[in-house]
Amino acid sequence: MTQRVAVVERITKVNDQLAEANRARLEAAGVFGLNIMASPGAGKTTLIERTLPLLAERLRVGVIDGDLATSLDAERAAAAGALAVQINTGGACHLDANMVAQGLEQLPLGEIDLLIVENVGNLICPTGFQLGTHRNVLVSSVPEGDDKPYKYPSSFSRMDAVLLNKTDLLPVCDFDLERFRRGVRTLNEGLAFLALSCKTGEGLPAWIDWIAAQVETSRKGR
Repeated sequence: MTQRVAVVERITKVNDQLAEANRARLEAAGVFGLNIMASPGAGKTTLIERTLPLLAERLRVGVIDGDLATSLDAERAAAAGALAVQINTGGACHLDANMVAQGLEQLPLGEIDLLIVENVGNLICPTGFQLGTHRNVLVSSVPEGDDKPYKYPSSFSRMDAVLLNKTDLLPVCDFDLERFRRGVRTLNEGLAFLALSCKTGEGLPAWIDWIAAQVETSRKGR
């Protein structure tokens, strides 16, 4: 057991060092990075598709898509107007800093202002690996249930923003919005909480404003 812990610590330390190098590279190029995480089916890719056109007049966007095997998500991001790169993890349940570094090699960082990393669909593993991005965002959805913050506290507590997607389904799902919101706030009082629907567009302007504000704050801090 002691040896296993030591190995895990070494892996984590190496990953964190690579993440710091990724962040330094992004900052040198004037790029702000978002790491978007969610369970499969919560709507990460659709959110990115809806986000890109709304940001088009404000920011130039690049996307790194992480997936187990296919290039479908990167193709959707490219069709929506982003410079997109696909990273296939070969079965790994998350992206790590080394994979993101490989993705950065394929992107013209001088031509983008914002990098969106779409992590592998998983609510647990991705939150344990730093990538070098500046903010972490978790997308949850109404059909998943209002108990997710209570069942996965470590995932929610590490976020800078939590998005509740598919609010158009609230009338037909047994979902207590206030219970969900309370669970999120209890874990991390300072994070941004946004309820939205990628289908109807409800809440998307607030999401776009949040991204723009994060980018602007980052620029002022340099």
